[in-house]
Amino acid sequence: MIRPFFISFFLLVCFYSFGQNQIDYEKIEVDSLWSIWQDKTQADTTKLHAIGFYAWRKFVFSQPDSALYYADIQHNLAKKLGHKKYIAFALGTKGTALWVKGDYSKSLSYFQENLEVSKIVGKKSVIAGVYNKLGIVYGSLGDNIKKIEYYQKSLKIREELGNQHDIAIVLSNIGVLYQNLDNTAKALEYHQRALKIWEKLSDQVWIAVSLAHIGEVYEDEGNYDTAFKYYKKSLKLGEEFGDKNDVAVYLKNIGGFFKIKKNYTKALDYYQRSMLLTKDIGAKPGVSQLLISIGEVHLFQKKYSKSIEKCKEAYQIALSIGNVFIQKEACECLYKGYKGLKNNNQALNYFEKVSTLNDSLKSEEASKKLQQMEFAKIILKDSITKAKKARLIEVTHQKEIQKKNKIRNISIAIGTFILLLSILLYSRLKYVRKSKATLQVEKNRSENLLLNILPEEIAQELKDKGKAEARDFDNVSILFTDFKSFTQTSSKLGAKELVAEINTCFEAFDSIIEKYGVEKIKTIGDAYMAVGGLPVYSKDSVKNTILAALDMQKFIIDRALEKKAEDQIHFEMRLGIHTGAVVAGIVGVKKFQYDIWGDTVNIASRMESNSEVGKVNISQYTYNLIKNDPEFNFESRGKIAVKGKGDMEMYFITKNT
Repeated sequence: MIRPFFISFFLLVCFYSFGQNQIDYEKIEVDSLWSIWQDKTQADTTKLHAIGFYAWRKFVFSQPDSALYYADIQHNLAKKLGHKKYIAFALGTKGTALWVKGDYSKSLSYFQENLEVSKIVGKKSVIAGVYNKLGIVYGSLGDNIKKIEYYQKSLKIREELGNQHDIAIVLSNIGVLYQNLDNTAKALEYHQRALKIWEKLSDQVWIAVSLAHIGEVYEDEGNYDTAFKYYKKSLKLGEEFGDKNDVAVYLKNIGGFFKIKKNYTKALDYYQRSMLLTKDIGAKPGVSQLLISIGEVHLFQKKYSKSIEKCKEAYQIALSIGNVFIQKEACECLYKGYKGLKNNNQALNYFEKVSTLNDSLKSEEASKKLQQMEFAKIILKDSITKAKKARLIEVTHQKEIQKKNKIRNISIAIGTFILLLSILLYSRLKYVRKSKATLQVEKNRSENLLLNILPEEIAQELKDKGKAEARDFDNVSILFTDFKSFTQTSSKLGAKELVAEINTCFEAFDSIIEKYGVEKIKTIGDAYMAVGGLPVYSKDSVKNTILAALDMQKFIIDRALEKKAEDQIHFEMRLGIHTGAVVAGIVGVKKFQYDIWGDTVNIASRMESNSEVGKVNISQYTYNLIKNDPEFNFESRGKIAVKGKGDMEMYFITKNT
């Protein structure tokens, strides 16, 4: 069970191992740190320390983008002045902020750079701290082998230094790792080792942390009463010696205990107390998790509207901080809430979101499967090589026999024997050729399958490098379609008829976008998504996307006329397009796919939902890119209120006849 509260806390503690000058920056008011930074009379090192701690303490866990901004300020000045220590400080802040955002690959890159600079600085305690953070990031990436490797490196340095405090921190982190691996016996062992050190040091704050961890292990084992005893002890010490972050966690743990025991009144009481503290410290991930916990209690109470209210709020916060794990939990809660209200359309909507988010969370498994495909390709290549060698041996053997036959002037009987042998060799050669051809067919089938799943450039990158990196694209055009009143219309068709009709439409769409060089991204139910200008940009991508959209809409209109003439059920379609920047990469596990993210996607979806049947609706930005093209006519729709975006200019577009 992953518990982000504590993992964040360990990152925080390890970060402060950098050491400070004569000013204790942990005790200064956060806003005062900003004043120190702006004070021109202060020494450069003092200002660098102040801006670093300002970024860390005020923003890193609640507003990671702001933390990145201020860390850049520190990093740039430190580079200008040649202060390696503060360069490493800034890199650590960036790595942590990106970890909070869930961008683990970039986070790992900054921490690796942080490690190299820290080695130059040469302070062992700092290097140990970076090892610890690398372990945490590798854990987030699902690489538990690397995670334990870096924890052990950190532990080794700290044991050499004899710093019992830092040793206990690493022991606790290893305990958390074993918790996440569901190895409760090992988790308990490491947390108890850490607890003994804290007790020797009489560190009441960390004693409370270890007690809470041990309580979590007992909870994972289903020993709830024992877990509750440890939770109560941790809360008592936390309220006496700890800070708000500690107490918020301990209150949440006890709230969870009462939820399990179905004492919902007490559960809500503890969750609300934890919420007050969590909001006060500005920990958005913690706030969203607590909202989900409260929403789940309301689910158990069958107060579905209240549950939906809390979980929607949690979902919006999770979206704002880019935390996919919490988004998934919130959508699961919303699915159950709408299901309880018997609102099947909304329940299905959130169920589909849960599936999509699950794919995002399991993207690493997709990468592993792609590596397996690459391995299979290597095996195939080896098989072909062996077949070639066998053929070469046979041919060489045949030549040697022919040479001997000439020298010996063999008799007719031996000649007959050689003829038979030649026939056998020829059969063998045919067999080798047939095997080679079969292997080539299988190879082509594998590569065609890959090309059917991924764009050609991405598939080639996978074959060349064994992986495909996510990329930023500045100016792509996203196309969304959706059938009007799909649920009501589909209810009038049998299952086979419905699937056949959707398949007919989507096959036509696939053919149209291929004609215009537009890339299909995915289908979700009755929705179809494609994008122009990706993965290879073209100056005509905007125009081609619009031409494809107009052809798609024409196909649906023509098909509707045919269906009407035969008195059959037919679909009507809305279509919208927006152009802008996206991030594109591979997501998914069993059915991995090439997908795109960004606000451009959301706006394109809004263009579709605000379109009309039989029309192609484009955004102001797309209109500005294509407005001078004489091939098109435009109908201004004025400003239209768009959910979550305010008023937006839109245009209907048609083709000149």
